[in-house]
Amino acid sequence: MRCELTSAPGDPERPNEDWASVALPAGGRGGTLVVLDGVTPPAGDDGCVHGVPWFTARLGGALIELSGSRRDTPLTEALALSIRRTADAHRETCDLSHVRTPQATVAVARWDEEWVEHLVLSDSALLLATPDGGVRAVLDDRLDRIPREVLRSLSATDALRNQEGGFFTAAADPSVAERAVTGRTPRGQVRAVAALTDGASRWTDLFDEGDWTELLGLLHKEGPHGLVERVRALERADAERGGLRRWKTHDDATAVYAEL
Repeated sequence: MRCELTSAPGDPERPNEDWASVALPAGGRGGTLVVLDGVTPPAGDDGCVHGVPWFTARLGGALIELSGSRRDTPLTEALALSIRRTADAHRETCDLSHVRTPQATVAVARWDEEWVEHLVLSDSALLLATPDGGVRAVLDDRLDRIPREVLRSLSATDALRNQEGGFFTAAADPSVAERAVTGRTPRGQVRAVAALTDGASRWTDLFDEGDWTELLGLLHKEGPHGLVERVRALERADAERGGLRRWKTHDDATAVYAEL
């Protein structure tokens, strides 16, 4: 089995708010990968004394452990338990009712000899490659349905955060796990799996350098590090042209690639 992971901060002066891990249980008959993208609050205004990197590390650590060790537990239940465990770790010191309490997007894949399960919440992407060269993108497109002019307003975005008609992230409410995009695919129909935060998926969904199939092919040839390096080059070139295509020059970028 081939597994590769890269995570790069958008700004070397700021901590990386992404989190990623791969777990391969003893026996080599399955595995689990988890990718989180922490949501950066404006000016650190999130009601938490710990910060987003602390949150993603806590949530990610719980999720990789629960989804990997309790393999009969549905991924939605594993996510709900992880959210509750993380909330319990700081509810006495932080305001978990704050609309911008630390939160993250989530992408999970778990496989054994029979099935490949998936869970995606918010705008991280999960790609499933088939043996014949096809690629299926598992996406939660609720954030994409919101007009960009609405998202430019902080108050308007807050009004849609974890609300019906808006979008959902993993924050302090375990019930949000039921909002995730989930499913499973027979193991024989999946050759490889990739998970990407939106800082890495920019190669396709922002810069239009290729479709998801071509992105998966790039991961196969150059690995996650190669993809992130290509994204950084595109960002620098775009900045030289005025940087009109995105809100941040660079974003935290994480990619995990596993050939099953």
